[in-house]
Amino acid sequence: MAIMVAAIAIAAPTLANFFRGRTLDSEARRLLALTHSGQSRAISEGIPTRLWLDVSQHTYGLEQDPGWSDRDPKAVEFPFDQDIDVQVINSDRPASRSSQSQPPSTAARKANPRNLPEIRFLPDGSIDERSPLALHLEDRNGTSRWLAQTTNHLNYEIRDTFN
Repeated sequence: MAIMVAAIAIAAPTLANFFRGRTLDSEARRLLALTHSGQSRAISEGIPTRLWLDVSQHTYGLEQDPGWSDRDPKAVEFPFDQDIDVQVINSDRPASRSSQSQPPSTAARKANPRNLPEIRFLPDGSIDERSPLALHLEDRNGTSRWLAQTTNHLNYEIRDTFN
């Protein structure tokens, strides 16, 4: 009995770290799957789709741009795990000349009234240039994963580091 108690005492912290790491990986994979879903939906329906992030409320979701219909019946919303902090890394690419010279349209302001960070997928399958370059997910132990745009800026991928 004493040997079992000693083995459990030694294994418990290791197992706890294992399961916390699994939560971080699961969250990163769920976000990646949602990017693929949003991109596919934008292409198949021909309507811009956005993955929004409300970091302060620990939620994120996927929906089509407002204005195409009154309500998006396929919109989804998910909570982040409370032990995971998310940081949005904005693009270091300069905005195009046309978007710099024009104020945001009324439709753009209505599309994101809470001014949340969002990854926006266009009907041609590309990622809007104003979308974040990366999302940094970190658990309370300091373990982190990055959801970052690929080098060709057409998709996102999970990375252990961000360069």
